[in-house]
Amino acid sequence: MNGHCLCGAVSITTPATTEMGACHCGACRRWGGGPLLTVHCGPDVGFNGTDQIAIYPSSQWAERAFCRQCGTHLYYKLLATGEYFVPAGVFDSADFELGSQIYVDKKPAYYAFANQTAMLTEQQVIAQYAPPGDDAAG
Repeated sequence: MNGHCLCGAVSITTPATTEMGACHCGACRRWGGGPLLTVHCGPDVGFNGTDQIAIYPSSQWAERAFCRQCGTHLYYKLLATGEYFVPAGVFDSADFELGSQIYVDKKPAYYAFANQTAMLTEQQVIAQYAPPGDDAAG
């Protein structure tokens, strides 16, 4: 799949997939003003315009990146596995299906998705991805 930031300074190439996930944690909602809707792209992601990518270490187990020029959110990356989660809106394709939601216990009451999806709580996500001793959202 191909995508790019708002200004075009950074472009992304990833393996094709159609499943999208939603994160309701406070960090994602603060970062983007609502739930983060991402496509799990695995570790095989290519970037052009890497000099325009700013990286923010958001926890001991993950980092977030954005375009230095336009501020477009480019990815959330798990450090232990190198897996990328790229916001769905970055891609030229819109053929995604919402398949999972995480941090469902942190979702505010002011929105809800009608889709039936797999759902994980904060503790379930931390148990699955965080290194020992890290209990913060990332």
